[in-house]
Amino acid sequence: MMKYRTVTLTVVGLFLSVSFLASSGVAAEKDGVMMKDGKMTMMQDGKEVARMDRETTLSDGTRVMMNGRMVTKGGKEMQLKEGQIVMKDGKMMGDDKDVKLEKTDK
Repeated sequence: MMKYRTVTLTVVGLFLSVSFLASSGVAAEKDGVMMKDGKMTMMQDGKEVARMDRETTLSDGTRVMMNGRMVTKGGKEMQLKEGQIVMKDGKMMGDDKDVKLEKTDK
């Protein structure tokens, strides 16, 4: 009986530890920028925290301007539309992901 309780408590403890670590990783994935009401907004933990006040460079090298224009490290450009979110790693989220990437001559 005592062995069963020990094993059960150990399993529950491990489950809670893994859940805690996973939730902090998921929270980091919810950081980025979003086009809202025609303006760029900074997102942290999935919540709006402030308006963008300067150009932002994402971890993949993509630059996001205050007007929602994005330029990838490779020179492709796109314009964010209302409701679109770009995570800090450069991944797009939002209802309308259909954006056109264009190579620029620079």
